[in-house]
Amino acid sequence: MKRGRKRVQSPDTARRILDAAERHFAAHGLAGARTDQIAISAHANKAMLYYYFGDKQRLHRAVLENLIRQVRPGFESAASRAATPRQRILAFVDAYFDFRAAHPRFPQILMWMMMSAPSEARWLARTHFLPAHRLLQRVIRDGITHGEFRRVDPKQTVITLIAMISFYFSSSVMQSEILQKNAFSTKAVAERKRAVVDFLEHGLFLPEKRPA
Repeated sequence: MKRGRKRVQSPDTARRILDAAERHFAAHGLAGARTDQIAISAHANKAMLYYYFGDKQRLHRAVLENLIRQVRPGFESAASRAATPRQRILAFVDAYFDFRAAHPRFPQILMWMMMSAPSEARWLARTHFLPAHRLLQRVIRDGITHGEFRRVDPKQTVITLIAMISFYFSSSVMQSEILQKNAFSTKAVAERKRAVVDFLEHGLFLPEKRPA
């Protein structure tokens, strides 16, 4: 299976290539992006691009994996056994909001991939999204078992939770028009996060038990 990059001898060059590739894949998708233009944008040459990443598909996967590595701490917070299921879900929500707000190109890359490279979308789902979904499903089952959450379908609830956050950022151009302000502004993102947490408070969480 094709993965991301090989061992890197010049991290700065590889980082510039990844940054340039992220911009080009967001603008043109896997099929439309050109390696020569990516190399020019990265102030590198095509030989270095191929040395570090092999080919355009591997470079595309390396860009996705580089982005996903940055949201992993949010899933690690959700996996923490030191916290209650409720705290773990809220930690994930905080981390995922921070990630999506900081990386506006991520939904653009995903949209291009789902429209024009379905095999890559299936690879991403199998390799990264499915393990993350399963982790969150376990948190929800733990919450049900411990009497913190309503009895819900864990799979469907994870889809709903991810969608409540993802759709806002994926449709940010339309949301900015609807809200009449920049959907990526700190204030707008905070308002959206409060709305999602409020939904969880009423749709998933049971009232916290008070000591007698």
